[in-house]
Amino acid sequence: MKVVVDRSKCVSLGICEGLAPEIFVLNDEGELEVDDQADVDPADIELVRSAVSGCPVSALSVADD
Repeated sequence: MKVVVDRSKCVSLGICEGLAPEIFVLNDEGELEVDDQADVDPADIELVRSAVSGCPVSALSVADD
C-alpha cells in the first residue's frame, strides 16, 4: 500500500500530520512531505487510513501495489 497525494487539492491544513505524524510532515514552507514512493509499513496502515479519511479536501488516498 502506498500513500497518494493529490497536490492540486492539498491546502496544507496539517490534519494528516496531526493524525499520523510518523507518515505526514508539513515542512517549513507549509508543504506536505510524504514518501509516496515507499510502501506503508504494516504497523502504520491504520494511521494512514485515519489521515486519508480525515483530510477535509480529499487530497489523500491509498493505492494497493
